[in-house]
Amino acid sequence: MSILSTITGPGDLRRLRPADLDQLAREIRTFLVDAVSRTGGHLGPNLGVVELTLAMHRVFESPRDTMVFDTGHQSYVHKILTGRRDFGDLRKRGGLSGYPSRTESVHDVVENSHASTALSWADGIAKAYALQGAVDRHVVAVIGDGALTGGMAWEALNNISAGQDRRLVVVVNDNGRSYDPTIGGLAHHLDTLRTTRGYEDLLAWGKRTLRRSGPPGRLAYDALHGLKKGIKDVVAPQGMFEDLGIKYVGPVDGHDIEATEHALRRAKAFGGPVLVHVITEKGRGYVPAEQDVADRFHAVGKIHPETGLPVAPSRFGWTSVFADEMVQIGRRRHDVVAITAAMLQPVGLAPFAAEFPGRVHDVGIAEQHAVTSAAGMAFAGLHPVVAVYATFLNRAFDQVLMDVALHRAGVTFVLDRAGITGDDGASHNGMWDMALLRVVPGLRLAAPRDEPTLREALRVAVDIDDAPSVVRYPKSPLPDPLPAVDSVDGVDVLARHDGTPSVLVVGVGPMAHTAVQVGSLLAAEGVGSTVVDPRWVLPVPSALVKLAGEHDRVLVLEDGLVEGGVGSMLGQRCAEAGVTAPVTSAGVPLTFLDHASIAQIVETLRLRAEDVAHDLLADLRARD
Repeated sequence: MSILSTITGPGDLRRLRPADLDQLAREIRTFLVDAVSRTGGHLGPNLGVVELTLAMHRVFESPRDTMVFDTGHQSYVHKILTGRRDFGDLRKRGGLSGYPSRTESVHDVVENSHASTALSWADGIAKAYALQGAVDRHVVAVIGDGALTGGMAWEALNNISAGQDRRLVVVVNDNGRSYDPTIGGLAHHLDTLRTTRGYEDLLAWGKRTLRRSGPPGRLAYDALHGLKKGIKDVVAPQGMFEDLGIKYVGPVDGHDIEATEHALRRAKAFGGPVLVHVITEKGRGYVPAEQDVADRFHAVGKIHPETGLPVAPSRFGWTSVFADEMVQIGRRRHDVVAITAAMLQPVGLAPFAAEFPGRVHDVGIAEQHAVTSAAGMAFAGLHPVVAVYATFLNRAFDQVLMDVALHRAGVTFVLDRAGITGDDGASHNGMWDMALLRVVPGLRLAAPRDEPTLREALRVAVDIDDAPSVVRYPKSPLPDPLPAVDSVDGVDVLARHDGTPSVLVVGVGPMAHTAVQVGSLLAAEGVGSTVVDPRWVLPVPSALVKLAGEHDRVLVLEDGLVEGGVGSMLGQRCAEAGVTAPVTSAGVPLTFLDHASIAQIVETLRLRAEDVAHDLLADLRARD
C-alpha cells in the first residue's frame, strides 16, 4: 500500500516518520504528473511546493489554523492532503476547481485566483482572531516572490507589522518566477538573501573570536553589540523585513522537510508576525519542467507525461496574431512600447521583446503601476501598449479612469481572454471589461471578430493619441475570417435576409459568427434580418442607432455582462434618439460562473445560435 493512499486528512501526516515523508513527497509528485497530464492545469507551481505543503500541515492544524494561498494555483498538494484526491475531472464541471474553493472543503478560504491578495486576507483574519481572544489560532499566508511584487502585498506587510501580538506567519515561496522570472528590486533583494552567508553563522563566528580575544567585560560586550549590528546591516539584508517589525526566518531549503518544519515551528512559537523565506524549485522532480527555461509547465493542457509534450497543439491563435501584428507595428512606429505585468509569454509579447528588448517593460504583478506608468510614458511622447488578461484589468480600473482617461493619454490596452474563459473558474472570466469601461469618458473599445479585424483594430488603436483605446479578444480558437458584404458608416454588414418582422442582429466580437447563424435560422422561419458587426463598440456608433431605427427589433449578442453591456448601451442611445424598436441582449448574466468548459457555459447561458434564435422567435410569437 502506498503512503499516499493512507492520507485522508492533515492529521494522518503527523504519525509519519521522516523517511515516510520523503517517500510521500515522491508519490505526490508522481500523482501530480499523472493526473494533471490527463486534464491540464497548473503543474509546475505544485511540483515546487510538495515538501513545503507537507511541512505546513504537520506544523499547523488546518482548518483551526487558517491557511491562505496567494493566487491559489499552487494548492493542488493542499487539496490532496485534505482528502481531495479525485483529480479525474480537475477544472471540469462537477470536478475539483483549479484553485481553492470553499464549496469543496473547510480547509479552503480564498477562492480568488488574482495575485497579491493573500497577505491582506491573512491580516484581516488574524485581527479578527486577536479581537475574539482566539490566541491559539494561527494564520499562515503562502505568497510567491512573483506575487510579492504586487503593491497590495506591501500595503498588507505595512499593516501586518503593526500587530505584534497577532499569530501570523508569512511564507514567501521563493522560486524566482511568477509566469516569467521575477523582476525588479525585490527580486534582487531575495537574490541577496539566497546567496548571503547566514547571519547566525557569522554571529557565532564573532562570538568565538571575542572569547579568544580576552576576558569578558564591557569592552567585549560593546564589541559584540557592534558586531551584531554591523553584520545585520552589511550582510543580512533580511533587515528590510525586520525593520518593518516582522521577524525573519530563513532562507530555508523548501525541499528539505525537516528544515522547513523547524523554521515553521520557530515561527509558530514566536507569538507575533514572522516571515519565513523558503527557497523552492518550480517543477521540482519532473525533468521536462526542471529543464524548461520558458516556464511552459506553469500551466499546461493535456500532455504526454513521459515527455511533457502537448497531446494536441495550442489552438489559441488570437494571441499569436496580436504577437505578430505588434512586431509589425513596432517596426513602423519607434514610439510604440509594450508593458506587461509578469506575463510576457502568455499575452504574446515575447516576439516583440526579442526584436525590441529595450521597448518592453515587465513591471511584475502590478497592474495598477503598469497603467499609471503607461500614462507617464504617453505624456513623455511614447505610445504604450498594455497587454493583460481581461480579468486583470479590473484591478487597475481607477488608473484607467483617473490617470489615463482624465489626462487624455494615448494608451492602448490589449485584453487577452476577454469574455467567457471557462475552466479557470469565476475570477478568470473576462466578462466585466465592457460594462466597466463604458463609463470611462473618451475611451474607445474594439471587439474584433477574426484575424483581419484584429490586425486592423490594433493599427487603429495605436493611432489614437488623445484617449485610451482598448482591443479585446477571447480565449477560444481563432475562427475563419468572416468578410463583410457591405458597410454602413463603419459598421460591417455581414448578412441580409428578407422577411417580416425585421430584426437587427448585432454580433459583438467573436459573437459575430453566432449572429450570422442566428440570421440564417430566423430566415428559415420567415423572419427578416440584417446581421452587423460594429467592430468598435465604445462609444456606441451612431450608425448602429440609425440601423436600429430601420428595424422592428434589435438583438445584441455579446460575451460580456448583459447588465451595462453593449446591448444596454445601445438601448439607451436608441431611447435618446427616439428609436422605438425594442432592444434585447443575449450575453452573460450578473453572476459568477462556475468552472466548466466554454462550450458548456455557452450552452447553459443559451448563447448557442439555435438557442438564441429559438428564444427570439418565441418572444416574437408571444408578442403577436
